[in-house]
Amino acid sequence: MILLTALALAESNAKLLQGTNSPDIPLPKYLQIPDFPLNLGTIAALIYCGLYLLLEPIAGALVTPIILGSTAYANHLLSVDGSTPANYAFIGIHIFGWLAQFIGHGVFEGRAPALLDNLIQAIFLAPFFVWMEVLFALGYRPELKGRLDKEVEKEVAKVKTEKERKKNLKTASDGNASQIAMNGNGQVR
Repeated sequence: MILLTALALAESNAKLLQGTNSPDIPLPKYLQIPDFPLNLGTIAALIYCGLYLLLEPIAGALVTPIILGSTAYANHLLSVDGSTPANYAFIGIHIFGWLAQFIGHGVFEGRAPALLDNLIQAIFLAPFFVWMEVLFALGYRPELKGRLDKEVEKEVAKVKTEKERKKNLKTASDGNASQIAMNGNGQVR
């Protein structure tokens, strides 16, 4: 949802900057595809599709029509309805997606989203991770899912160990501070 609305907003913002619904990069008539002009959103969609095809060819091939179809549909909405109503819808859905992302991570996982750890991972790999989870739920490559689950368990264990270590250090430093504040007979100086 976040990726697709970001691509739609990239398309519309490119058009808003020009003041028309023409593509950013003019193409010869024989290279033009209806509702698929060469603009920032289309270029970004093609980059995502290429990256995903390189990472996991079958999963990338399955998500490519979704990304490119959404891009074409967003371009269609922007050319038919004008940019303002479509932009309002894209902005609203985009904001809702980010709010759901932060609330979901905070409430259900108890930790910050990957965006705060690694921006590149969050922007490029997180949407593909979600797509892979959908495919795994449908039975795609169970051996890969098993390997990834083991790696995730290791990472979760590392994070928990690090959290516990920090908690213990904080508790120990708090205990030392209270001991320093007391004199030998248990009274505070």
